[in-house]
Amino acid sequence: MSSEILINVTPTETRAVVVDNGVLQDVFIERAECRGIVGNIYKGKVCRVLPGMQAAFVEIGLARAAFLHASDISIPQGQTGDLKKNEVPPITSLLREGQEVLVQVIKDPLGSKGARLTTQLSVSSRYLVYMPETKGVGVSLKIDGDDERNRLKSCLISQLEQDAGGYILRTAAEGVSEAELLADLNYLHRLWDKLGERKSAVKCGDPLHEDLPLSLRALRDLFSDDIERIRIDSGETYQKAVKFSEGFMPECASRLEHYKGEGPLFDLFSVEDEIKKALERKVPLKSGGYLIFDQTEAMTTVDVNTGGFVGHSNLEETIFKTNLEAAQAIARQLRVRNLGGIIILDFIDMVEIEHQEQVIRTLTKAMLPDRARHNICGVSELGLVEMTRKRTRESLEHVLCEPCPCCDGKGYAKSAETVCYEIFREIIREAKQYETTQFLVLASQDIIDRFNDEDSTNLAELEQFIEKPILFQCESQYSREQFNVVLM
Repeated sequence: MSSEILINVTPTETRAVVVDNGVLQDVFIERAECRGIVGNIYKGKVCRVLPGMQAAFVEIGLARAAFLHASDISIPQGQTGDLKKNEVPPITSLLREGQEVLVQVIKDPLGSKGARLTTQLSVSSRYLVYMPETKGVGVSLKIDGDDERNRLKSCLISQLEQDAGGYILRTAAEGVSEAELLADLNYLHRLWDKLGERKSAVKCGDPLHEDLPLSLRALRDLFSDDIERIRIDSGETYQKAVKFSEGFMPECASRLEHYKGEGPLFDLFSVEDEIKKALERKVPLKSGGYLIFDQTEAMTTVDVNTGGFVGHSNLEETIFKTNLEAAQAIARQLRVRNLGGIIILDFIDMVEIEHQEQVIRTLTKAMLPDRARHNICGVSELGLVEMTRKRTRESLEHVLCEPCPCCDGKGYAKSAETVCYEIFREIIREAKQYETTQFLVLASQDIIDRFNDEDSTNLAELEQFIEKPILFQCESQYSREQFNVVLM
């Protein structure tokens, strides 16, 4: 598979995308005014403890206090003796209001929710995650083969006897030599020692450690043997990437390229067009079918339709082929749109159990390259496929868009007919309550046009009923649903 990483850098925004065989797969956006903070370590101050929720709110210098659950708090030595297995002690025994605490962000603020925190600190490198307060060695689930997993573990087992803390071997560690792993380990230890030295000098609300910027984080997290090239359109960022790769990722340095083309970097693979399409509700399929994506507060729903695809043999075969194509398209769209949480897939109903199982297998296979942790359930009694996908940052739609000022994000607006009838009712209500000689209605142009056309008869009857004239004035700044009835 031919894959590339494209990094577009401007003073206000950095964007990184992964392209497989010319097709967009992942989009990452970081803006100067609202950088992602996952992985950052802060010295925070507990501002509120909630025993009923087994949680606390911690001030870390953001607009909203961050959320810290008791299960994400490292339990001090001596507090585990009376606890049952997997039991969490009361939050009041772990934290108190006004207490200073070192915390790490594990989830960015999403919507109206603050950031999610943990006191189980960790620092990451290319191949390893170092956790000073835990013991043991874990291996990424994406590394297959018991031999390789055992080899990687054995490289670090000796270190556990010498050092406090534990390690997680990342997916990128597959096939890496012991010398490279130990070099990574030493780097993490030096980093942690520096953080320990800075701890006392940092004020509450200030970051103790910030993760790499997106341009370098993309190299660390997205690079693999499948990546043929990494193109960067900023000379300054390219130099930083070269320096970073030479120090920590020598295998990556030869694949870096400073893009100096005449056209924008993202025009090479029509990335801009693909991002625009990812903001649309409807996704067409090559066969003629289509998908409908709807994001709600609780979940994301995906509806599959045959559309213009009529098939060639029979209805069941048509439905089956549409669902197979839809499964692959859904897996890609979830990555591009960065949709997380609960996801409900409404495939077209299939009669044959074998067809249902094959669609699930196709979806599972298509989701394998996805770096986000996910879980796919079978077909429910209602014919729906339920799945979850870990959400640590805002979806593409929430990053690039805001609620429509006309409909407040509902996605629909009242018809002109409905608004006209509301105005009729408001005039009757005020005519009964107040003495006036006439009424002046302030409304948008399309509302006034309807009064002068379709509802002109109804308007005349209303004027006769209240025995007062009704005047109209167009307000260009008004949306369709805005109006005022003025007494004159």
